[in-house]
Amino acid sequence: MGRVVLVTGVSRYLGGLFASRLSGLPDVDTVIGIDLVPPKSDLGDVRFVRADIRNPIVGDVISDDDVDTIVHLGVVSSPVSVGGRASMKETNVIGTMQVLAAAQRAPSVRRLVVKSSTHVYGASAKDPAVFTEDTEPRRLPRSGYPKDCVEIEGYVRGFARRRSDVTVTMLRCASLIGPAVDTSLTRYLSLPVIPTVLGFDPRLQFCHVDDVLGSLERAVAAGVHGTFNIAGAGVLSLSQVVRRLGRPWVALPAALLPSIAAVVPQLRSADLSSDQVAFLSHGRTVDTTAAEKVLGYVSRFSTEEAFADFMAHRPTGPLTSDRLDAVEREAREVLGKVVHNVRR
Repeated sequence: MGRVVLVTGVSRYLGGLFASRLSGLPDVDTVIGIDLVPPKSDLGDVRFVRADIRNPIVGDVISDDDVDTIVHLGVVSSPVSVGGRASMKETNVIGTMQVLAAAQRAPSVRRLVVKSSTHVYGASAKDPAVFTEDTEPRRLPRSGYPKDCVEIEGYVRGFARRRSDVTVTMLRCASLIGPAVDTSLTRYLSLPVIPTVLGFDPRLQFCHVDDVLGSLERAVAAGVHGTFNIAGAGVLSLSQVVRRLGRPWVALPAALLPSIAAVVPQLRSADLSSDQVAFLSHGRTVDTTAAEKVLGYVSRFSTEEAFADFMAHRPTGPLTSDRLDAVEREAREVLGKVVHNVRR
């Protein structure tokens, strides 16, 4: 008899892609996708259950179908997509607690895979050049998605202690990028004028969406216990990224960015919180040796290749004079608002 896998967050881009991919594997008998809203795209053979992971009903789904593997992808990285920070935290933290509580009560569960983020390492001037999975952050994240990831990982470690019979795999993915990826970072990189932090040029490391999917699939198949960094080899500096995008930029003091982003509509989607500004100041690089040697997954895309693929699939259209004029007008408008707020 094949595996029965429950995937949370299937109405979102990554969750839907992974659930569909998983349903095609020969050793997987049933894939159950769960989310609060129906997916926009066809999930193929995935059986969709409309339910809120913040509700204990998730436990009924696990027990009724004898789920043996849970892949938790129902963590939201941006408040824009769920109507605000309060709803985002409830979905991320309370939702994870409910999933773990249901898994703890279910004797059928044997594997748990959780997608986390390298944001748990924080970002500060005292950071090491490269983070390994055992490196303690010099400055813990204090807000937003990074803080949620820290709390989520704490609950997952608690679950692993209580259910030592369950193989728990946690994947800390670097900044997700690729075709059709919509995150705070990709929205930041798509701004008509990119605000940077005055005096800093951080090193960035990207993780292509195909490598997130590949590492998740490997985690489900391998059943390896542990925490693993997933990222493309190499780094790009923010200045290199901006030059390749061909976008104008303006360097501003770090203390001004969050307040300016709050009043300039075009910047709100980039979620320039204090932790995001810290990341755009100091950057972050992780070591992926454990993923390669223990988990057995080697990223297909380097950081540079992942970014190049993101660039190649951006819906920019032909470089007509009308489009260039429109971009220039929008850039002047945003820059004018930024300068006005700096002078106030």
